[in-house]
Amino acid sequence: MKHSYDAIVLGSGLAGLSVALRLADGGRQVALISKRELKECNSFYAQGGIAAVINQQDSFSSHIQDTLIAGAGLCKEQSVKFIVENAPEQIDWLINIGVEFTKENEQLHLTREGGHSARRVLHVADATGAAIIQALISKVTNNPNIKIYEQFIGIDLILSEDNSCQGLYVLDSSSGVTHTFCAPNVILATGGAGKAYLYTTNPDVATGDGIAMAYRSGAKVANLEFIQFHPTCLYHEKAKSFLISEAVRGEGGILQLADGQRFMHNHDQRLELAPRDVVARAIDFEMKKHGLDSVFLDISHQPKEFILEHFPNIYAKCLSLGIDISYEPIPVVPAAHYTCGGIVTDLVGRTGIEGLYAVGECAHTGLHGANRLASNSLLECLVIGNSLVEDIIKHSSRQVNTQLPLWDETLVTNPDEEIVIAHNWDELRRLMWDYVGIVRSDKRLARALRRVSLLREEIDEYYASYKITADVIELRNLILVAELIIRCAQMRKESR
Repeated sequence: MKHSYDAIVLGSGLAGLSVALRLADGGRQVALISKRELKECNSFYAQGGIAAVINQQDSFSSHIQDTLIAGAGLCKEQSVKFIVENAPEQIDWLINIGVEFTKENEQLHLTREGGHSARRVLHVADATGAAIIQALISKVTNNPNIKIYEQFIGIDLILSEDNSCQGLYVLDSSSGVTHTFCAPNVILATGGAGKAYLYTTNPDVATGDGIAMAYRSGAKVANLEFIQFHPTCLYHEKAKSFLISEAVRGEGGILQLADGQRFMHNHDQRLELAPRDVVARAIDFEMKKHGLDSVFLDISHQPKEFILEHFPNIYAKCLSLGIDISYEPIPVVPAAHYTCGGIVTDLVGRTGIEGLYAVGECAHTGLHGANRLASNSLLECLVIGNSLVEDIIKHSSRQVNTQLPLWDETLVTNPDEEIVIAHNWDELRRLMWDYVGIVRSDKRLARALRRVSLLREEIDEYYASYKITADVIELRNLILVAELIIRCAQMRKESR
């Protein structure tokens, strides 16, 4: 089947939804493609909030400096300045579409997170992402210029002879039918690649699809070695990927060992409010030193009313597992959280391929450097997404070939043993955790690359021989991105 649109948006997180809505409001016909239901994205699970300078006691220069420090000297200062200074108008846009940020005494309540020198994080209790995504979904589902395709997963981009992007092939996971989409503007908003790791805060959809698709098409990628590990993922056998927000530490949460002994003073003078990379390494060090399965985060010294007001979802989740955080600490471990690198773009989301844009976690604008400052990611989605839409509307005369070839699967058969996919998926995530985790070495990276290369050969052969499924597409992408992470790590002969 073939479909033609003015723009195709692949991904339904904050970046994808906001771009689709703004393009549609600008009169463009948009295909919004989501590989699960719309809300199943990293943005939906973002607890902490969105950073912006809206307090008179705060300043752009302070936010910029905090970002540069957290990025360990590898941020692009021009990108940081652009995104920080355009933050307030994006907050206004969110409020205008119906996002009700938490207030205190009729004023927007600002919390503080690690690495920030001031309170500048707007939030909706401890479920900011969910509130923002739900507000956007209500808008896009009622916009006549947006056609939504749920349970559809991108396979590969379609390029012309001059290497400009013409569209992409997309699999309908429900029917197994592959569709051809064509458009003069293709926007990748596919999120990160946290599922490359055994322990991650990311949902199952975070398989690096956009990064892999863009790389196979010749786009540049950068900084993929910088995987941010969130310091505090809930450690419990029945809790899958549940994040304990950085705001818990921002509101006085204390990290400690099982006997109640604090340890952050041995690692950084900023204690629990040090940037995420520092805290994650400190926890990793203490766990290895003492042979621990986890450390503990204690917020029980705060009044129960305060905890219920600021962290209702965290309280409810922990309580469902038998942990009452109002009087006992939370067991936590670091987990792969955010892909700081990605597809190289400029400040309007353009890649090196004409007609192809990238925005959000799959993109690399230079904002994050070696480590993302807390709550800057949602901000980047909005600022770059807005610039991207303005660029598309400005250059709306581009034409593409609508007579693109259909997907050909005449030479493939049904798979005989799907256990290959499950086994390779499990092996990949374990070896990435063991060899390409928080602390790395040349020997571990070389060992990981050898094993990932073998896995890639196996999955490429499988992909070429059998009818594709969503699982095959995701694993093919994840293995490629894992290889890119390793190669990037090998090229950087230092630790940041």
